[in-house]
Amino acid sequence: MSKNDGMNYAPKGTKISRVVEKGEFPFAAIGLDHGHIYGMANGLIEAGGELKFVYDSDPRKVQRFCETYPGVVAASKEEIFNDPSIKLIASASIPKDRVTIGLEALDHGKHYFADKPAFTKLEQLEKARVKVVETGLKWGIYYGERLHNEGALFAGQLIEEGAIGKVVQVMGTGPHRANPKARPGWFFDPEYYGGILCDIGSHQIEQFLSFAGAKDAEVLHSKVGNYHFQDYEKFEDFGDATLVADNGTTFYFRVDWLTPDGLGTWGDGRVIILGTDGYIEVRKYIDIAQNNTSNHLYLVNHQVEQHIECSGKVGFPFFGDFILDCLNGTENAMTQEHAFKAAELCIVAQNKAMRIKTEKQEIGS
Repeated sequence: MSKNDGMNYAPKGTKISRVVEKGEFPFAAIGLDHGHIYGMANGLIEAGGELKFVYDSDPRKVQRFCETYPGVVAASKEEIFNDPSIKLIASASIPKDRVTIGLEALDHGKHYFADKPAFTKLEQLEKARVKVVETGLKWGIYYGERLHNEGALFAGQLIEEGAIGKVVQVMGTGPHRANPKARPGWFFDPEYYGGILCDIGSHQIEQFLSFAGAKDAEVLHSKVGNYHFQDYEKFEDFGDATLVADNGTTFYFRVDWLTPDGLGTWGDGRVIILGTDGYIEVRKYIDIAQNNTSNHLYLVNHQVEQHIECSGKVGFPFFGDFILDCLNGTENAMTQEHAFKAAELCIVAQNKAMRIKTEKQEIGS
């Protein structure tokens, strides 16, 4: 797991809880274009899932994947789709292609687990909504900046326990290091990844709905721009948005590809949650100039002013809950509507965004 490269950041749990026995939940991976597939596979395996097959049209990606997960190569997608033992297909293909794999998976009786963004256009999302109703199968989405971060998960537990009262506002930051020389060509074209608010903004909007306990929200304002990487004309390296939830909670978030090389991780992701009786700050991946570890939570309320290191204390319960939801038809990990609503709102924010006019800059200026 590389803390310097967000594209290949794949957390591993230390608090393992298997919910099924070996062979009860075989799954497969199709599409290895983003390194998040490693985190997705780790989470499912740690919860008891068995990775049976992998397929990608690029044999180099498959070879690299099998260095971590040996002996699981499929000759074709069809081999996976037609295997009746496979319960779920996970995918981190190019974002615009994720819906096609998902529709095929459900048509073949498999649940689906897509990396975010699961969709780049509202039309894709509507097809998924229809297919889920038609088949009764799950379409999970890997919102890893909450689901795979113990500080963020513990913040949710504290909110549920009433530690800060009613949530009034959430502020989120999702900075990332670009590493442009290591990125594939599709990374720089919004037609392929959906735009910055659709892509990494999806993490932010999902955590807002979760922390706020909201079912829906309105995008009030959003904007995007390209300040630094202007050799890539269509790329967006900055975006922000303001939303208000159906229960009155407000939200501001900012995402960018401007993380400097001096930072000891790929991005200083944070969230601040203000309540009527206190507030929480989570420093997800680093506590800058203090501690290079992840999962730092700060809690202030009427009783305490406290710093809590959450690593190894919370685990990643989503994956086990999701496996059981697939097997039992329940919705304990995340409701289908929540997963789809976060995906919808990030596309709406992207579609509504004002494009900031920026001047051409010399690299290093």
